[in-house]
Amino acid sequence: MPKLTILPAGVTIDYDPETTPYSEHGKRGSILDICLHHGLHLEHACGGNCACTTCHVIVKSGDAHLSEMDDDEADRLDMAAGLTLHSRLGCQCVVTGDVVVEIPAWNRNYVSEGGGSMNLGDAIPAAKR
Repeated sequence: MPKLTILPAGVTIDYDPETTPYSEHGKRGSILDICLHHGLHLEHACGGNCACTTCHVIVKSGDAHLSEMDDDEADRLDMAAGLTLHSRLGCQCVVTGDVVVEIPAWNRNYVSEGGGSMNLGDAIPAAKR
């Protein structure tokens, strides 16, 4: 069963793509989809439609266990703050094996300062659990 680890929170999610319901945020089995299904906040101002960069994550390990980046994601990602060679949009990359990602500091700060998300659904920010 694949594992998704979110840093700096240090939260690891065991993810079973066969049994996990699709929460309709981003692609099925995407980092965003998995996070929201398991009650972890990952900002996503556009609802996971690859129309913004608020779900930008940095892949620390497991690049090979993510779906390939398509042209839409690459074009949108070029606009992300703090872009790195290992940046991905959480709504677009589908997890297929063990992956560790970091939510960039600017995004964590946005949420901790009360930014929140209009598209949060049932997910609860880690600070309020």
